[in-house]
Amino acid sequence: MEQNKSKSNSSAFFTLTIVFFFWGFVAASNDILIPVFKEKLHLQQWQSQMISFAFYVAYTVGAIIYSFVSKLIGGDILNRLGYKNGIVLGLIISTIGALMFYPAAQTASFGLLITGLFIIGLGYSLQQTAANPLAIIMGNPKTGSQRLNLAGGVNNFGTTIGPVLVSLAIFGSVAAKTHVASIESVKYPYLVLGALFLIVAVIFKFSSVPNKIEKITEEDHSNGEVAKVDVPVAPPRKNALKYPQLALGMIAIFVYVGVEVSTASNLPEFMKEKLHTATGDIAPFVSLYWASLMIGRWTASVGAFNLSSIMKKVLKLVMPYIAFLVFLLINKLAQHDVTPFYIYPAVIVVMIIGDLLSKGNPARQLLISSTLAIVALAIGIMTGGMISVYSFISVGLFCSTLWPSIYALAIAGLGTHTNEGSGYLIMMIMGGGIISLLQGYLASPNLLGIQLSYIVGIMCFAYLAFYAVRTKAVLIKQGIDFDAIETGAGH
Repeated sequence: MEQNKSKSNSSAFFTLTIVFFFWGFVAASNDILIPVFKEKLHLQQWQSQMISFAFYVAYTVGAIIYSFVSKLIGGDILNRLGYKNGIVLGLIISTIGALMFYPAAQTASFGLLITGLFIIGLGYSLQQTAANPLAIIMGNPKTGSQRLNLAGGVNNFGTTIGPVLVSLAIFGSVAAKTHVASIESVKYPYLVLGALFLIVAVIFKFSSVPNKIEKITEEDHSNGEVAKVDVPVAPPRKNALKYPQLALGMIAIFVYVGVEVSTASNLPEFMKEKLHTATGDIAPFVSLYWASLMIGRWTASVGAFNLSSIMKKVLKLVMPYIAFLVFLLINKLAQHDVTPFYIYPAVIVVMIIGDLLSKGNPARQLLISSTLAIVALAIGIMTGGMISVYSFISVGLFCSTLWPSIYALAIAGLGTHTNEGSGYLIMMIMGGGIISLLQGYLASPNLLGIQLSYIVGIMCFAYLAFYAVRTKAVLIKQGIDFDAIETGAGH
C-alpha cells in the first residue's frame, strides 16, 4: 500500500512540474524580447525593462487580488476552489495573455505586448500560489527542498530552450544567416504556448494532482484528492506577518527574484555595448544563464530520489555536467556555435563545491551561494570582455538553489498560516520587474553605465547573506533547527 501511495505521489508530482516548465519558458524568453523591441521601437534601456516589469509585477497584483477575494468570500480561495482547480484556472488566464501576442505582433504594439505578459503573469501568480505548497507535501517533507529543486530544474529546462526557440522565431535560422529581427514573428511561439496552456489545463483537471491539503500527524491514507503531511510548527501567532522569518523572507524573495531577472535581462545590453555582439547572436548566452540555474537545480534535486548515499554523491558530481550537455545539445540543434562555452565546466566546479559544503541546510546554502554570487559580480564589474560575460552568467549557478532555500526558511513553522505566507512570498516576485527597471535606469551612460550597474546585484546578494544568518538564529529560538529537519519549496 505504501509503495502504491509513493507511485501515486510521484506521478502527480511529475504532472505538477509541467507548469514549472511554462513559468521558465516565458520568463527567460522575455530576455530576447527586450533587445528586439528596444532596437525596433527605439526604446531607452529602462523602457525596454518594462517587459520584465509588467510580467513580474503581475505576480504582486495577482497576489493582492487573491488576498482581497479571499477576505471577500470569508475564506482562502484555494481551500474553497481546490489546489488543482486553482492551477487549471491560472492556466486559462495565462492562455488569454498568450493570445494577446497575436495583435501585439501584428501591430508592433509595445502596450499590447506588455499587457499580454501582464495577463500571463496574473495566471502564473495563481498557479505558483497553488503549486508551491502542493510540491511541499507530495512526498516526504524532509526532501521537500530537493523535490522543489527538481521542479525548479524542469522550470529551467524551459528557461534554457525558451530564448533559443523565441530567437529562432524572431531571427530565423542561424545557418540561413537571416539575423533580421521580425516583431511579427513573435506571435507564433506564443500562440503555440497558448494552445499548450489549454491542453495542460485539461490534463490537470483529470490528473491525480491533489485538490486539497489537510495537515495531520498520523499516517497518510490519501486517495489523491487530499494530501496530508506533518511539518514542524513554531509557537502560534496572530497572523503570518508576525513571524520574522516570513517578514524578512518577503524582502529576500523580492531581492532574489530581482537579481536573478535583472542579471539576465541587462546582459544583452552589456554584450551589445561592450563586446559589440549582434542582437541575433545573444540568445545562446542568455540560454546559458538560465541553463546555469538548471545545472544547479538538477544537482540539488538528487536528494529527492530514493538512492543510496554513494549513488547520491556520484550524481552530485555527474548531474551538473549532464545538465550542461543538455544546454549544448539544445543550442547545437538550433545551429548556434557552442565552442565558446567549452570553458564553462570549469566554473561549474565552484558551484559543486558550494553545494557539497551546504550539506542540504537551506540557511548554509543561502549564505554560501550569496557569497559566491557577490564574488562573481565583482569580477564581472572589474574585468572586461568574455571574462565579464561568463562572470555575470555564472550568477545563474549561484542563484539556482536560492528560491527553495529562502522559501524553506520563510514558511518554516507557520503552521495554519502557511497558505497566507505563501501568498505573501508570491507577491514579492514583483522584485523581478522593479529591480530590473532600477538597474536599467542606472545603466544609463550618464549614470553608472551598463557594467557598473551590476552593483545593484551585489547589494541584493548582501541582503540574502544577512537573511541566511539572521533567520537561522530566529528559527532556532522558535525550536526549528534545519540541521535536524529539512523541508522546503521551490520556484
